[in-house]
Amino acid sequence: MGSHNGTNQDPQKGEEPSEVIGRRMGVRVLRVRKEGMFSEAWFWLAGIFVVAGVVTREIGFTALAACLLTIVLVSWAWNRCALVGLEYHRHFDRQRVFPGETVRMTIEVINRKVLPLSWVRFEDELPLALDPIELRLTPSATSERTGLLRSAFSMRWYQRVRRSYQLHCRQRGHYYLGPVKAESGDLFSLFTTQADWLVRDWIVVYPQIWPLEDLGLTTRAPFGEQRTRRSLVQDPVLIQGIRDYHPEDGFRHVHWKASARRGELQTRVYQPTTDMHLMVALNVATMPKIWMGVRPALLERAVVVAASIANYAAEHRWTFGLLSNGVPRSDQPIKIWPSRSPDQLLLVLEALAGVTAFATSSVEALLTAECPRIPLGATLVLVTAIINDDLLATLIQLHEAGRRIVLVSLADHDPLGEETPTLAAALDGIVVHHLPADARAFRSRVLTELTIAGTLAGIPVPEPVGRVS
Repeated sequence: MGSHNGTNQDPQKGEEPSEVIGRRMGVRVLRVRKEGMFSEAWFWLAGIFVVAGVVTREIGFTALAACLLTIVLVSWAWNRCALVGLEYHRHFDRQRVFPGETVRMTIEVINRKVLPLSWVRFEDELPLALDPIELRLTPSATSERTGLLRSAFSMRWYQRVRRSYQLHCRQRGHYYLGPVKAESGDLFSLFTTQADWLVRDWIVVYPQIWPLEDLGLTTRAPFGEQRTRRSLVQDPVLIQGIRDYHPEDGFRHVHWKASARRGELQTRVYQPTTDMHLMVALNVATMPKIWMGVRPALLERAVVVAASIANYAAEHRWTFGLLSNGVPRSDQPIKIWPSRSPDQLLLVLEALAGVTAFATSSVEALLTAECPRIPLGATLVLVTAIINDDLLATLIQLHEAGRRIVLVSLADHDPLGEETPTLAAALDGIVVHHLPADARAFRSRVLTELTIAGTLAGIPVPEPVGRVS
């Protein structure tokens, strides 16, 4: 379980907001407001009691005036220290999940001072897509996409209070929690202090992942037959056995323990494997023209397909990467170059989790600009919901240049169907898949537990990923 406060960094690092006015107990303070029921009438009332006591020579009026002034002074001092030494933390059992899963969030409030608090209230700003189970968020006045999680406590000196909530993660995305508004004051509420704390945390909801057959893709050579002229290389992870050392062998392959046992140098023998390179390209455009709008359901289907293909490549230990003209909180396209790193799938899924419908450029322009950097012999898998003349011309040009192209279409009509005979002829030599809207994966909204468990088992959990470049 991790602990998070206002000093933590988001997955996408950014500069400290300009509205931050200071820090208190390590928490960045956005603004402080002081309110309450106190007014100058309290001093006028105390003065009237003093005058009445002098005129009537009744000590009771003077004592009453002293009591009023004492209450005001104590309340003012209490309010000044109310938020001092007060901490607000969020703890999560996990911060990377799939749609339909829940995250256990625990709110922890700590009063690190001798002064008790008769009351303290918090308003925590949460995304509506992470709505707590059995609890409704209060609408937020700042954004239609966020709500307020309200909580109130009465705390003794040096007390620590915790409350837990189950957050239901309904939709893919990068979600940021905070800021938090804290409010407290004196026992009589004559004075109150409100402060906005920049206590930020994050939760990443990955796109859904499905087996290729559930998407409508054939499981036998879905990305074309591998060419036999492709050289076989040794997989340094799959060890087949050992043999005697030869002069041409490198020392990095020497099995030192086996050499010590046999009394002579032994070298590892690795299993040969075909080095398959795959570059997944995602087109976030769902309409022929940008000004025509977006089809959100179609975009989500495209993201699911791209994530599932990346997962398939990771399961087969292929070298794979990702290109997309969609942007996750930046003005640059997604470019994750092919790799077999253990955390490659995590990088791809986290990038796809933040994909938006805003396109930095057309996908054909992106492919033309970035294809020279893709290794020769790699298979380019384009996932797109629309096919226009410019995209078709780009794919044909890349194919004629020797690139292996696989087109995964989510368009309304099959590119190889009878309705488009000209298009089918133009795509000769390019592997084409058309995924119907009624595929099993698109009919269901929740991942099976087996699929989630199988995917999570192969994903490491490093620190949050920064900007992809």
